[in-house]
Amino acid sequence: MKARAIKKYRHIIALPIITLLATSCSKDINDLYDFIETTKASSVGSVAPIPQFEPYQSFTYTAENLRDPFVANIAMSDDQSITKDSLHPESNRPKQYLESFPLDSLSMVGTLEQENNAWGLIKDPKNVVHRVKLGDYIGKNEGRIDKITEVKIYLVEIIPDGIGNYIERDASIAIGNE
Repeated sequence: MKARAIKKYRHIIALPIITLLATSCSKDINDLYDFIETTKASSVGSVAPIPQFEPYQSFTYTAENLRDPFVANIAMSDDQSITKDSLHPESNRPKQYLESFPLDSLSMVGTLEQENNAWGLIKDPKNVVHRVKLGDYIGKNEGRIDKITEVKIYLVEIIPDGIGNYIERDASIAIGNE
């Protein structure tokens, strides 16, 4: 019943509240105008002058007769007799079993010596141990075994140099390198 009475008389209750709010506002806004005037007077702005630009100086390109930097240019000295075909992988050589694995997946596990012949023991990723000697090939880059010591197997790989030729790179496998 109370809610119904409030709904019925809500416009009568709202009228005094609106009247009270409307009369509480002052029509004297001179203090607002004074504040605006003091703010305008205290903030004097300045604009920076437009910068002076130097006139454009033209440039004449004179290097058109020089070497193109995007074309390979292999300069060899007179004492170098390496031609493009002098160093390359042996394509007609039968591949050895350990050439089917990347060099970093192989590990040296020991050495054997028999009648002045040094043998290296290499473990492949399948945990099978293989015996290798000087001149054998291992790894994907034509790695030929050059030297076998008690702690390391040294080899020379033939890798592409990126411009159509091949270069030799020294590599090694140390014992316990797993």
